[in-house]
Amino acid sequence: MVIISVVIIPHIAKITVLYGFLNFFECLECYFTTIHMNNNNKKENIIMNKLTKLGVSALCGSLAAVSSANAGELSASGGVDMTWISMDDEITGNPIGIGSNYSLSGSGELDNGWGVALTIAATNQMAYSNTNVVVTIPAIGDLRISHGVSGSGIDRMDDVTPNVWEEAYATGLSTGINTVGGVSGSTNIEWTPNMLPDGITARVAYTPDHTGSASNDKGYSGYASGNHGNGYDVTVVVSDAITGMSGLTVGAGMSNRNVPAGDIEEQTVYATYAIGGLTVGYQWSEEDLGTTTGAQQYDNDGYGITFAINDDLSVGYNHYESEQTNSTNVTAEATSFQIAYSMGGASIRLAEGQADNMDYNTGAAYDRDNTVLSVSLAF
Repeated sequence: MVIISVVIIPHIAKITVLYGFLNFFECLECYFTTIHMNNNNKKENIIMNKLTKLGVSALCGSLAAVSSANAGELSASGGVDMTWISMDDEITGNPIGIGSNYSLSGSGELDNGWGVALTIAATNQMAYSNTNVVVTIPAIGDLRISHGVSGSGIDRMDDVTPNVWEEAYATGLSTGINTVGGVSGSTNIEWTPNMLPDGITARVAYTPDHTGSASNDKGYSGYASGNHGNGYDVTVVVSDAITGMSGLTVGAGMSNRNVPAGDIEEQTVYATYAIGGLTVGYQWSEEDLGTTTGAQQYDNDGYGITFAINDDLSVGYNHYESEQTNSTNVTAEATSFQIAYSMGGASIRLAEGQADNMDYNTGAAYDRDNTVLSVSLAF
C-alpha cells in the first residue's frame, strides 16, 4: 500500500480525469452512433447502386474476392494448464486439475483491399467457446462480429488491475463476484474506428437482443421471457501518447441494456501506471440492475501491484471488493498474492488466495483460503 501511494498520489490530478469520461459518454455515444449509422446507410446505397449497374460482372468480382480470402492461412494454437489446489478447512478430494484451450485462426485480404480474419476458440474438455469474424475496412476501421461469450464492449474492461497470473477472485475460490459484462454475453457487432488520433482507442458494441444465445447460421435466438431488449457498450482507452506521462494508461466504459423493468446500466473507470518493472493499477465499476427488489446494484473496487524481478520472474498482489445492494448489503472480497516464472513456452505459477463473503453471503461457511500451484504449456 505504501508503494501504491508513493507512485499514484503524485499523479492523482491526472487520474481524476477518468471520472470526466462519465460526463461526456452521452455525447460520445451520439457521435459514434451517428457515424456508424451514416456509414452503414452510405455503404448500403453504394452497394445497391453497384449491383444495379454492374450486374453479373460485379457478382463475378465478388466471387473472385472471396476466393482470394479463402487462400489465406489457417493455423492452430493452444495450451494446457495443470494445477494442484489446496483448500483450507475443506475436503477437496482429488486436487489435480487440467485445463485446456485451443483456437483456429485464419486471415486474408479481399481484392477490394478489405482484410478479413476468423478465430474459433474452444476451452476445457473441448467445449466450444466463441467465434469472432473481423472485417477491416480502410478509412472506417474494424467491424467485429462475435458469437457472444466474452471479450466485446465493456467486458474487455471487466478487470484490468495488474496481476501476474489471475484476478484475485479467479484462483479457484468460487467467489461469485459480479463484474461488468455489457453486451458480450450475446451475439454482437463491435466497431473500432481507425480515424481517431494516435493514443486513443474507442469501441462501440451493439446487440439486437442482449439475452440472445449463440445461434448457428440461418438460426435465431428466440425470446427470453421478461428480459428482452437491445443493448450497446461504449469504451475509450487513452495511452501515454495522450496523457503525456510515460507508462500511464486510463480508460472508461459504459453499457446500457434494455429490460422491461428498466435499463441495466454499467460503467467503469481505471488507471494503470508502469515504471521500470513496477506496475500499479486501480479500477472502479458499477452495475445498476434497474430493479427495486432483490439484488439491485453492485459497486466494485479493485487494485493490483506487480513487479518483474527479471524477464522470467514476477510477483504480484491483487485485491478486489464488490458490494451488493440488497435488503441487506453485503461486500464480497478476494485477495491473492502470486508469483510466476516462465521458461519459453512453459510457466510455473503459485497463488495464495483468500475470499470473504463468497456469493454475497455472510458466515464462516462463505470465507475460504486456498493455495494453487499451476504448470502451463503453450503451443
